[in-house]
Amino acid sequence: MNRIEDTLNQLKEKKEKAFITYVTAGYPDLAKTKEILKAQEAAGTDIVELGVPFSDPVADGPVIQDASYRSICGGTTLKKVFRTVEEARNDGLKLPIVFMLYYNTIVFYGVEAFVKECERVGVDGLIIPDLPMEEQEEIKAALDGQDTTLLLQLVSPVSGDRIPQILDGARGFVYCVSSMGVTGQEAQFHKEVKNYLKSVKEQSKIPVMMGFGIRTAKDVEPMKEYIDGAIVGSHFIRLLEESNFDPDAVKTYCNTFKKELNEL
Repeated sequence: MNRIEDTLNQLKEKKEKAFITYVTAGYPDLAKTKEILKAQEAAGTDIVELGVPFSDPVADGPVIQDASYRSICGGTTLKKVFRTVEEARNDGLKLPIVFMLYYNTIVFYGVEAFVKECERVGVDGLIIPDLPMEEQEEIKAALDGQDTTLLLQLVSPVSGDRIPQILDGARGFVYCVSSMGVTGQEAQFHKEVKNYLKSVKEQSKIPVMMGFGIRTAKDVEPMKEYIDGAIVGSHFIRLLEESNFDPDAVKTYCNTFKKELNEL
């Protein structure tokens, strides 16, 4: 079974919600990225989204855009990110890792070659914000027949009637974008966010995760009955910057959020 599904099944048995973070690979450097991954695993983070930096992101707000820019300026490439994941796995990291990246990066690398490398180094899932349902045939064909790497689906408050189609055959978890626009909007959720999440929860056979604009567990309390976990991105990047990427600060934040999330 895929590491993401195994982790979420264990959480379901314990009646716990998942805590997921976003980290920009190579920010401030790839050695520190490995430290941050290890610190999160030690703190009980359930899944990590590892952002592969891209020059023209469409879903990222200013915090993550800046992190990606700095990472690229530091020489981060997809090949180096693959190597970093492989090294972390060789060091014993079991934490499920999801690549969040844009499709141009995959196409440039070569779709089949990309999927094979994901399987080889231990990338458990993919989130591709600029690849709509109608254009997923090529990547789905490359991923078909293996359980190592899953294509995770995104839905938004305007997905509406498309939700059943988007979730048809989906695995892992569904990423529910909580607001219109880009990441990092500081708990400015869509005005119909509860009804939207309720609708997704009723239609989904897999866990429902909420992301965009979340800072603390308290932010998702009004939606707790409709979600199976929360994703923190921009706020986590800010925390890293403010603590000078201190692993102990990472552990404290992740441990606290996870604990508070499951006390709501």
